[in-house]
Amino acid sequence: MSEGTCDIGLVGLAVMGQNLVLNMNDHGYKVAVFNRTTSKVDDFINNEAKGTQVVGAHSAEELCKLLKSPRRVMLMVKAGDVVDQTIDHILPYLEKGDILIDGGNSLFTDTNRRTKELAEKGILFIGTGVSGGEEGARFGPSIMPGGNPEAWPHVKEIFQAIAAKVEDGTPCCDWVGQEGAGHYVKMVHNGIEYGDIQLICEAYQLMQEALGATPDELAQIFADWNKGELDSYLIEITAQIFAKKDDDGKPMIDKILDTAGQKGTGKWTAISALDLGQPVTLIGESVFARCLSALKEERVAASKVLEGPKKVLTVSEKKEFIEDVRRALYCSKMVSYAQGYMLLRAVEKEQGWELNMGGIALMWRGGCIIRSAFLGDIKAAFDKNPKLQNLLLDDFFSSALNKYGWSWRKAIIHAIEIGVPMPAFSTALAFYDGYRTERLPANLLQAQRDFFGAHTYERVDKPRGEFFHTNWTGRGGRVSSTTYNA
Repeated sequence: MSEGTCDIGLVGLAVMGQNLVLNMNDHGYKVAVFNRTTSKVDDFINNEAKGTQVVGAHSAEELCKLLKSPRRVMLMVKAGDVVDQTIDHILPYLEKGDILIDGGNSLFTDTNRRTKELAEKGILFIGTGVSGGEEGARFGPSIMPGGNPEAWPHVKEIFQAIAAKVEDGTPCCDWVGQEGAGHYVKMVHNGIEYGDIQLICEAYQLMQEALGATPDELAQIFADWNKGELDSYLIEITAQIFAKKDDDGKPMIDKILDTAGQKGTGKWTAISALDLGQPVTLIGESVFARCLSALKEERVAASKVLEGPKKVLTVSEKKEFIEDVRRALYCSKMVSYAQGYMLLRAVEKEQGWELNMGGIALMWRGGCIIRSAFLGDIKAAFDKNPKLQNLLLDDFFSSALNKYGWSWRKAIIHAIEIGVPMPAFSTALAFYDGYRTERLPANLLQAQRDFFGAHTYERVDKPRGEFFHTNWTGRGGRVSSTTYNA
């Protein structure tokens, strides 16, 4: 075939890569593919891609020769060193002005570095989050591109064509920002996903323990919830999971071992929150809950030694209790998203990025794992006030929290009474109570720090930014610590 007829090249034919290629093909784009294990290329061309326009290449050089100029090459390989190795492998066959795209779950600092290094060589780099799993990749994912802004016009048409669309046809894909902004937003998306999943799991355990709810009953509860405020992909699939039976006719959910896996993006979100000094407590607790679940053998041993309350079914009004749990889940979810957006605000300031907060909510409205009706409310909040400091202060969110607050507390109180762990629900409420408290006990904390380390403190009767030290015992000197860390 003649050279230079393909619109885009893709490297990495695992399931996400394959499905993105087929999605691009459906939208009329001619795609060239390459994989390090070249037998995978032939296998894909002869099976999944049979009868399509997709062209196979057996080397990086051949792949690049198949592409129109400027060449667009998308990498769908494992995050980390493999991305750098693949870039080095392809680089010799690219020219100035060509575009490289990393579609994996890369750490944003790696994307910052790659954007700068490749710009020095004349290559335009994009680091893009792709969410929606296998099905999203095939039929319309959420795509969150960042990197070198000069690259965006060259990939915009393809990305927006293959992305999921919301009701009015708007694609769930837009330019996020410079350098690693796209991958950072994807990381926060994944962190929020951890939070959403953990909250749903806690609601499940509470209803199972407090009501003796069966999987069939839980399937119905979650299906009902999906018709209202909690309408979302994760609630929808949870209903389907509870309804699924194993080959012996028994619920599939009861056959699955209770130890959770993780790929690291939730952990990255929690670490970034600590680095930026942001109290993203719910995502942190969700990561720790997975870690605790992994201690299966220890938990089995502890269950025989450590006592808790006797778990008796104490709910007199079943329907009312289910509604309390639903409201508690909704309130906790609001806190999770508010914390995620606090992190985006903080990183935007630290990195000098300009993030479109409402646009990010729109990108998450369809295609991705956390897609929900609720994101439309977030977009509306930022449309109304692009400089909104915290989502909880928006009228829609504050009125819902004020209305449902007592239900939220009742659900958690009941969990405490029967000994059901609710780390994500509890930390969400603790954050809410802390955020709405005008005076926290950090005055005592500062006094303690000044007592043992002469760390100084500010005073309520003096301007901010003036620091004082007290000789608490009469034995201390007048010298205070030269570093002040809040």
